[in-house]
Amino acid sequence: MHPSMIEPKPATSQRMFLQTARLCLLGLWVALAPMAWSQTPPANFPNRTVTLVVPFSTGTSADAMARLLGSKLSERWGVPVVTDNRVGASGSIGADAVAKSAANGHTLLFTATSHGTVPALKAKLPFDPIKSFEPVALMATSALALVVPPQLGAKNFNEWLSLVKAKPGQLNYASPGNGVVQHLAMALLLQETGASMSHVPYKGAAGAMTDLMGGHVQASIVALQTTSSLIQSGQLQMLAVMSDERSPVFSKVPTLKELGYPNLVVDTWYGIFAPAGTPPEVVAKLNADFNTLLQLPEVREAMTKHGLSPAGGKPERLGQLLSREVTRWKQVVSTAHIQAD
Repeated sequence: MHPSMIEPKPATSQRMFLQTARLCLLGLWVALAPMAWSQTPPANFPNRTVTLVVPFSTGTSADAMARLLGSKLSERWGVPVVTDNRVGASGSIGADAVAKSAANGHTLLFTATSHGTVPALKAKLPFDPIKSFEPVALMATSALALVVPPQLGAKNFNEWLSLVKAKPGQLNYASPGNGVVQHLAMALLLQETGASMSHVPYKGAAGAMTDLMGGHVQASIVALQTTSSLIQSGQLQMLAVMSDERSPVFSKVPTLKELGYPNLVVDTWYGIFAPAGTPPEVVAKLNADFNTLLQLPEVREAMTKHGLSPAGGKPERLGQLLSREVTRWKQVVSTAHIQAD
């Protein structure tokens, strides 16, 4: 063969360049392939049992809602949906279990307000309340209210505030326990108004309400759904609600926002989270299905009976709420020097 017919071999640097180019193209394909797949929800999800982890005991509002939603989801998906109560550490045990679960949408966290308050009280958690989860859907909210014993003689919020400021630190307020949202909400109220009261924590709401009705303590922040009957019967007097809007049940009672305190908008809430890293198409399907359930009359009726207002919306709504909650409660706890039991 004539020397001119022999194809010269590429130089070493050229061969390396070609190999690098091939690897780059392969890497680009690997990176883009999942993005193309993620544009549409997987047709086979869910394909096995889905677990709703509830970090609270049976009989609570969160537990009741999870079981109702679970039964509806099971009908919709054609797979079992079970409720797993992982109780302890103010919801942290259940949250940690979900954070460490496979990020495939088959294990979800149905949690509540404490998911945003616990990080303010516990410096070290085995998970990050924000980074360890993907928000799925805000399911419901519920109002908090400032109540006092009728015998206190305060006819409205401003009269009560004047009374408290006239006796700085001498009057007491009750809560169902140290560090619970009712405690933190009252601490925030006192910070915003410049008033001072002494905190009396109880082991649960029953003792706090008994002493409040008896006039042994002079105020409390309460969950409206658990005390509406006491207010309607006149055993407690409601001075203001902490929601963004007035309660439809107590439409004559103003919000603290109306009274000039825009930072005193505080609700209790319930939301669904998935483990961090759950594919966005799975989160989107879960969000759509949970929003569909919130439109069912039987679901809305059940929530109303528990004093809850159906919420819904995109995952970002829950994510933004949680971010605000974590930031706010850390500041309140730091300012008030609140320590966990």
